[in-house]
Amino acid sequence: MKTHNLLTFILLGTALISCNDSKKDAENLFSIDSTGLKEQYQPQETLSLAIKNVENKTIDSIIYYINDKKVGAVKGNSKLDFAFADQKLGYQNIKALVYFEGENSEVTSRVELVSNIQPKLLKYTIVNTYPHDLKAYTQGLEFYRDTLIESTGNGQGNGTGLRGISSLRKTDYKTGKVYKIVELPESVFGEGCTVLNNKVFQITWQNGEGYVYNADTFKKEETFPYFKANMEGWGLSNDGKNLLMSDGSEKIYFVNPADFKEVDYINVYTASSKIKAVNEMEWINGKIYANIYTMDAIAIINPKNGAVEGVVNLADLKSKVTQHPDVDVLNGIAYNPKTKTIFVTGKNWDKMFEIKISE
Repeated sequence: MKTHNLLTFILLGTALISCNDSKKDAENLFSIDSTGLKEQYQPQETLSLAIKNVENKTIDSIIYYINDKKVGAVKGNSKLDFAFADQKLGYQNIKALVYFEGENSEVTSRVELVSNIQPKLLKYTIVNTYPHDLKAYTQGLEFYRDTLIESTGNGQGNGTGLRGISSLRKTDYKTGKVYKIVELPESVFGEGCTVLNNKVFQITWQNGEGYVYNADTFKKEETFPYFKANMEGWGLSNDGKNLLMSDGSEKIYFVNPADFKEVDYINVYTASSKIKAVNEMEWINGKIYANIYTMDAIAIINPKNGAVEGVVNLADLKSKVTQHPDVDVLNGIAYNPKTKTIFVTGKNWDKMFEIKISE
């Protein structure tokens, strides 16, 4: 019996090895023809796809996929032209299923789709300057009626004792006075916040969860898990229907506020590369205004395709706040629809600036 089992194992093992070798050999027969391919494309361009057939096998047909979505099929090894016009910016993973001589083989490649828009460098003017809590490590900022809602993190604690407790707070923006505050446990690092349907949504950095509060009372009503494992929470905003969430990458996710599942996403790109570290965000007149972490600027992003259409350099504002060991980067964008102005501040800044942006 033992001899029989051993023999069966050897035979099965040999069969498996033979099958794997056969599959490997089939895969080595073909590749995506890179002769006319570029590393980067723009949305107005077309991708011309064909297969390199080094051993001149008789190809029956080829089915092509872009990012796992079927985009076309050809007979033989005819070329397939794929227009990028409606495609998301970012990496385009190409897959081809090649059917030949009663067998099939899968080959892959990828190219990158970047923006075809040159961002405008916009100007700003300071309308007013207001006091801001120097101990507030600002992560989220948004108006709710005439009140400023702010989410803060634990801070960095660079030596002046400013490391504190993450919080959600209501503030009188004219005086800087905090008149309602919810403090989070020490183990929780607060991140972005937004107000939708009279609810305040607040996310956390590495705790894998967010919170829902009554916008008027600040009573916590729900805790929700992130839709991806090991996901970080950075910025949060909304477009009136879905939450917009960033995770420190170039992605902005559209999230259903009812079940906190991902609805869609965009990748943020300029004409040359992806823009990572998208942080605090604000939805203003159909565009996403976003802080890019460590960059004292605001990127204005098209929510349909992720293209950066404008940039506002706010580096000078940092020099206008009190300099101390814990003063950190620009972070915090709030649009006041009544004044049609934008309020910006930074992490551990003692001032908040009301600004207008123009070309």
